[in-house]
Amino acid sequence: MNAEQQYIELFTTYENTIRLSASDVLNAPRTQAFDDFKRLGFPSVRNEDYKYTDVPRAFAPNYGINLKRFQVPVNPYDVFRCDVPHLSALLYFIVNDSFYDRKQPKASLPEGVYAGGLNHFAESYPEIAGRYYSRAASAGKDGIIALNTMLAQDGFVLYVPENVIVERPIQLVHIFRSDVDTMANRRVLVIMEPRSQAKLLVCDHSIDNVRFLSTEVIEIFAGEGACFDYYDLEESTEATARFASLHAKQEATSNVLVNGITLNNGLTRNNYYIELNGPFAESTLCGMSILDKEQHVDTCTHITHAVPNCTSRELFKNVLNDRSTGVFSGRILVKEGAQKTSAFQTNRNLCATREARMYSKPQLEIYADDVKCSHGMTTGQLDENALFYLQSRGIPKEEALTMLSIAFAADVLDNVRLDGLKDRLHSLIEKRFRGELSQCRECRNILS
Repeated sequence: MNAEQQYIELFTTYENTIRLSASDVLNAPRTQAFDDFKRLGFPSVRNEDYKYTDVPRAFAPNYGINLKRFQVPVNPYDVFRCDVPHLSALLYFIVNDSFYDRKQPKASLPEGVYAGGLNHFAESYPEIAGRYYSRAASAGKDGIIALNTMLAQDGFVLYVPENVIVERPIQLVHIFRSDVDTMANRRVLVIMEPRSQAKLLVCDHSIDNVRFLSTEVIEIFAGEGACFDYYDLEESTEATARFASLHAKQEATSNVLVNGITLNNGLTRNNYYIELNGPFAESTLCGMSILDKEQHVDTCTHITHAVPNCTSRELFKNVLNDRSTGVFSGRILVKEGAQKTSAFQTNRNLCATREARMYSKPQLEIYADDVKCSHGMTTGQLDENALFYLQSRGIPKEEALTMLSIAFAADVLDNVRLDGLKDRLHSLIEKRFRGELSQCRECRNILS
């Protein structure tokens, strides 16, 4: 049986069970997504965008899926503590792929703001949910998105009404918790109405020593003048495979920051699709991964400038050790008529060993003549002159290497607009380079 066929048979057998546990809004695109998955299947290595990631192999094992929505017998609020200083975030959990709704943060949100389960939101506000759910992420173009859409039963929603500012950041923790190999299909929906503001930090953690597989679809809608930050911190295990796809649509004068950092993982594929659909919209897309052993991170970005006078900044960095592999494929599309576009893309990579591999393909596709666009890519080792200088000042070689690696990552962290998170990430990254970090030590959990 090929990888696709087991999921086709799964959906055919359990479609009624899946639908009974989900709202009409989540069920509406399910049949079409199933048809799309049968037509598309999983991307193969013959697909240029997936040339270095064997997707069918990752999905081939028989993972358990909680289709009947059995409750996990643990309260994550009791056993999970995030110690990021001065963050003061409102904390929410998704355990595997179910929103934990038996306890909510005590602090109240501004009037009209919703932060909570996707299924509950779709039942309570079907008109709003139906207007946005599955509207940015097209199941008709990617088989993994199609699979997620046909199987997803819950997720997380952040809805901020017009002119409302959410002062405190919101933190969503994804926890993988199981005694057997498990697959989760997660959704995050962010709706920022005109001139609203909010910040969301999403943390991925794998707890148990089994194989995990997640598909994640994140949809972000930023209305006119909205300001939104999305931070993604991956702290999983070598036995975890993650396929995440983020889709953002921005209207005029909106400002969206997306910053993804991988500190520990097994196999990761991150897709970023950003559309600038209103004049004077601004987008900042950046990320970093620190890899060793045989870890693998594949990043694919596509930023579309559809109208004039928009700005995008893109920065991705990778540090690779041992036999790890990194991939970056970045494309900026400037459509006809999108004059006065300002778009800059940078990819920088460090390979600490001969066995590490980095594959990079920056791309510009421009159909307007009055633009400022550039892309740049470098892959190499640390600066020998800088290393020699530090050693000549009495700093041991290993310490000098660590210092230069930390400095290499600094400008990605400069794009973090939460001071408490920025300080903690500096600490975590330093520990990661020193080999002291296998799990986020500042996140105290006793789930295992």
